[in-house]
Amino acid sequence: MYAKTDSEVTSLDASSPTRSPRRPVYYVQSPSRDSHDGEKTTTSFQSTPVLSPMGSPPHSHHSSSLGRHSRQSSSSRFSGSRKINNNRKPHQKPIDIIDEEDLLLQNEHHHRTLSRRYYFLAFVLGFFLLFSFFSLILWGASRPMKPKIFVKSMKFDHVQVQAGSDATGVATDMISMNSTVKFSYRNTGTFFGVHVTSTPLDLTYSEIVIASGNLKSFYQSRKSKKLVSVAVMGTRIPLYGSGASLSSSTGMPTVPVPLKLSFVVRSRAYVLGKLVKPKYYKKIECSITLDPKKLSVPFSLKNSCTYD
Repeated sequence: MYAKTDSEVTSLDASSPTRSPRRPVYYVQSPSRDSHDGEKTTTSFQSTPVLSPMGSPPHSHHSSSLGRHSRQSSSSRFSGSRKINNNRKPHQKPIDIIDEEDLLLQNEHHHRTLSRRYYFLAFVLGFFLLFSFFSLILWGASRPMKPKIFVKSMKFDHVQVQAGSDATGVATDMISMNSTVKFSYRNTGTFFGVHVTSTPLDLTYSEIVIASGNLKSFYQSRKSKKLVSVAVMGTRIPLYGSGASLSSSTGMPTVPVPLKLSFVVRSRAYVLGKLVKPKYYKKIECSITLDPKKLSVPFSLKNSCTYD
C-alpha cells in the first residue's frame, strides 16, 4: 500500500535469513554381492545418493534414511566378501586358485605321459640291444661249426670216343661217359641244421667240360653225417683237336687220361630264423686219372682232392 524507501528495503534484506536454493539429488545403483559359505552369489542393486556437485546434502529425513540403508548394504557386502576371503590365501583371487590347480593337474598328466613314453622307448631299445647281443652270440658260436666234406671215390661206368660233328657241322671226335662221384657230408653244428646245395660237378679234359652232374639239395640235421652220390655224365661232347690221343679203333682210350673234377658245396644254417643264418662254402678240386683198365671199378680220391 505504501511505497517503501530504499533504507527500509535494505534493512529487511539484512534482517531476513538467506535461503539456499534446493539442490537436486541423484541416485546411482551399485551392485553388491552376498555369499554365504559356498552358496551362489546373488547380485542386488542398492540406491546410493550422490550429491550434486553444486552443494552439500540436504539435512532431511529422506536423506538420513537413505544413508542408513546404504550403510546396511555396505555392511552386508563387506561381511559376504569376508566369508569368501576366509577360504583363500591373502592377496589371491579364486580364479587364480583354479588356474593353479588346473596347471598342476596338466603338469602331472604331462609328466605321466612322458614317463610312459620313456619307459616304452627304454623297453624297446633294451629289447633290441639284448636281442642283437644274443643274435651276435649265436652267430659267433655257429661260425666255427663248419661242415666237413670229403670226396671218397669215383667210378667210371662207361667211356666211349667216336667220330662225329658238332652243331655247326664241323667234324671232330666226340666223347660220351657215365660216372659216379661219392663224398661224405657231416654237419658239426650242435644246435642247428643246414641246407645243402652245390654248383654243378664239372669233369674237364684240356679245359673242356666233358661231363657234368647236379647235386640234389638236401637238409642235414645237427651233428649228423651223410654219404652223397652224384651222377656225372656227358653225351657226345666235341673234343676238337684234343681228342686225337683218345680215339682208337675200339672206341676206348688206350692210355690213361688226366681229368679234373671241381665243384663248390654251399651250406646255409638258419640258427635264429632268417635273422641269424651263417653260410659255409667249400670249394673242392680233384685230380683224376681215367685208366681204361679200371672201368666200372671205384677208385679212391682220398689224397687227390683239395678243399678251400
